[in-house]
Amino acid sequence: MQPISAIVPARDEEENIEAAVRSLAVQPEVAEIIVVDDQSTDHTAEVVARLAAEIPRLSISQTGKLPQGWVGKNHALWIGAHATKCDWLLFMDADTVLLPGAARRAMEDARRFDAALVSYSPEQLTRSVLEHALIPLIYCRLARKFRFAAVNDASLPDAAANGQFVLIRREAYQKAGGHRAISREVLEDVALARRVKQAGFGLHFAPGEGIARTRMYRSFGAMWQGWTKNLYALLGGTFASAMRELAVTFPCLFVILFLIAIFGRGDAGWWFLGAAAVALAIDHAWYARELRANRYSARFIIYYGLAALLYAAAVLASAWKYRRGKITWKGREYPASER
Repeated sequence: MQPISAIVPARDEEENIEAAVRSLAVQPEVAEIIVVDDQSTDHTAEVVARLAAEIPRLSISQTGKLPQGWVGKNHALWIGAHATKCDWLLFMDADTVLLPGAARRAMEDARRFDAALVSYSPEQLTRSVLEHALIPLIYCRLARKFRFAAVNDASLPDAAANGQFVLIRREAYQKAGGHRAISREVLEDVALARRVKQAGFGLHFAPGEGIARTRMYRSFGAMWQGWTKNLYALLGGTFASAMRELAVTFPCLFVILFLIAIFGRGDAGWWFLGAAAVALAIDHAWYARELRANRYSARFIIYYGLAALLYAAAVLASAWKYRRGKITWKGREYPASER
């Protein structure tokens, strides 16, 4: 089996980087691990240096000052890719942990499905109540937006990947223009997958059960900033697409609440409140089905009311950020525009 070069971008990841590196180090197919320190202000570099003393395959690169016209993660991945020597590159986020056999499984899938890019949507670990509420709902909605079967169908234009785990053949990466071609893209994973597919290469996008796990955010502030950075673009990048998403996600509840606001006075208000309760029950049933379809525990249904409020607020906040033309992530501000 061909060897793999793993590239891990890291900006202030001292809490996550050791677990990520160690999970890569036990993959026999991973011949080298390159952590790209993106101007971290914490102890990320020191942690990696300590690990490098016991893991010969591990090295660290520094990004230096971020050039104009680049998103930080894209720049770090571009630098890392140019420091590698293998024909297969694995781009993995610092908050992701591979399970035993993950690299072998990815290479087998690349061969089985004739794919030049293999990506998985890792198992999402949640710890807090707010994570329990928001993360499963978002991933249920994204599964509708980016259907695995459509992405993997060479006859369709659909393309997607999850940046937490992207394995790509060097030839495809180069012909797609690498991260230089998508230097300004906040959704670099989807943008790279789209360019790879347009270049005529096959994609294989699949669930990541048994392959990788990640806990994306360790605080509500980080989770809010992260999803409001991405959601609007993920949903289509237009105000109409964002509003359509809310209408489709909560059809019964939003219609009833609208009617209550307009007509809910006097005795009629009680009828509409009863209808709202029925609508909420219908939406709960829909969510239970979506959870099962996306391999989430049914226990997450108890968070539906909070999830609906958080998701609607995040979509609207993300839309506002893009319409004002600025998003922020890890201390950097990037220009954002509608499509």
